[in-house]
Amino acid sequence: MHTKTIAQLSAALRSGEVSSVELTSLFLDRIKQHNPALNCFISITEEQALAAAAAADRCLKAGDAAPLTGVPIAHKDIFCTQGVKTTCASKMLDNFIAPYESTCTARIAEAGAVMLGKTNMDEFAMGSSNETSYYGAVKNPWDQARVPGGSSGGSVSAVAARLAPAATGTDTGGSIRQPAALCGLTGLKPTYGRVSRFGMIAFASSLDQAGPITYSAEDAALLMNLMAGFDERDSTSVEREVPDYSAGLDNGIEGLKIGLPKEYFDEGLDDNVARVIDAAIKEYEALGAIIKEISLPNTGLAVPTYYVVAPAECSTNLSRFDGVRFGHRCEDPEDLFDLYTRSRGEGFGAEVKRRIMIGTYVLSAGYYDAYYLKAQKIRRLISDDFRAAFETVDVIMGPTTPTTAFKLGEKADDPVTMYLSDIYTIAVNMAGLPAASIPAGFVDGLPVGLQLIGNYFEESHLLNMAHKYQQVTDWHLQMPKEFQ
Repeated sequence: MHTKTIAQLSAALRSGEVSSVELTSLFLDRIKQHNPALNCFISITEEQALAAAAAADRCLKAGDAAPLTGVPIAHKDIFCTQGVKTTCASKMLDNFIAPYESTCTARIAEAGAVMLGKTNMDEFAMGSSNETSYYGAVKNPWDQARVPGGSSGGSVSAVAARLAPAATGTDTGGSIRQPAALCGLTGLKPTYGRVSRFGMIAFASSLDQAGPITYSAEDAALLMNLMAGFDERDSTSVEREVPDYSAGLDNGIEGLKIGLPKEYFDEGLDDNVARVIDAAIKEYEALGAIIKEISLPNTGLAVPTYYVVAPAECSTNLSRFDGVRFGHRCEDPEDLFDLYTRSRGEGFGAEVKRRIMIGTYVLSAGYYDAYYLKAQKIRRLISDDFRAAFETVDVIMGPTTPTTAFKLGEKADDPVTMYLSDIYTIAVNMAGLPAASIPAGFVDGLPVGLQLIGNYFEESHLLNMAHKYQQVTDWHLQMPKEFQ
């Protein structure tokens, strides 16, 4: 059962082939067996999960079940879950029990899905390798000496190892798509504002967006049907009708125009990864799509622009963690200044401190115009590049990452090299566009991801394209031998 998609599990639950309690127990047992090696869960909510599964079984028996009723799900530990520890993988929140529920997790729970636990991540979602967590690095199930990617590394590691059939993640600069690519999964970053950010602990408010991490595009569509939609408690939520994301999965893609940005295929792309991406593009040609080279001329400015805008916003958002109201507090402070400095010094890790310092600097008097304001102007140019491209193509396609998963510790002492691992994903967040990464093959036994970028609110289109590719390939069904 642990190898089945959530669509298959839903069918099995409805037919009575398996109960939710049996299914939940199976995944809880797998978590207990494999989590010590992978370190992908921070909290395991066994008692709560079994109670929810029993309630789901009663709904299934009564014939009052939604499509995902009884299906186990894991949540990234950035989402507040009422009564359950919510840490953002930081010492700062190691003792924080959320007093309310995020909209995203609440909608999934209301549909009858079962929360297995909270997954590990980069501290406050700051990182590209899941090595900045206070609870230790997460391992890649395909090679435990390598990173799973970040910041949603715990979610993708858990799903790739079949410790959960699906998980939630968040994407600020590629944090769903990059780890999904490195672990061989389907990850979708929706249009900014499509999924509520209420109860999702903020890193960079104009960039953060929640999305699903699953085996297949079909599963991602099922989760998006629950996650998407307007929320009056989130001022960035878009009041727009939500389609049935499952309805158009089988639509044909003949005549569809796919743009290949020449900037995504330059010398920074590993040759072996490029060959895998080229083979995937040929599959789309065989399905009837039309391939066209395009240019996104400001791509090279995306990373430096992001690392001005995101730290600036994180500096503001994380100022609330001061040792006064909640979170970590130092012992025996001498005065208020000592309380602030020691609580924050002890509570935050090195990468978070680095970004807070950068952000505070670029927002300071005398530097705001030179850095932050200029970065916002370049951000508009990046958005304009995409806008111009979508006048001639329907979808943009390319690699998700320049290489396969790198080794643990390999880039830990070189932040700039680490930041460049998100070079193909960051511009999408700067523009607020939807994008997905899907498995496209392997290089030396390590997964490679293909990135699909769509126009605003075109998630259905991306899922349709991903699904058509997954009907003629089986990369998304591959799993690490150790966890079969």
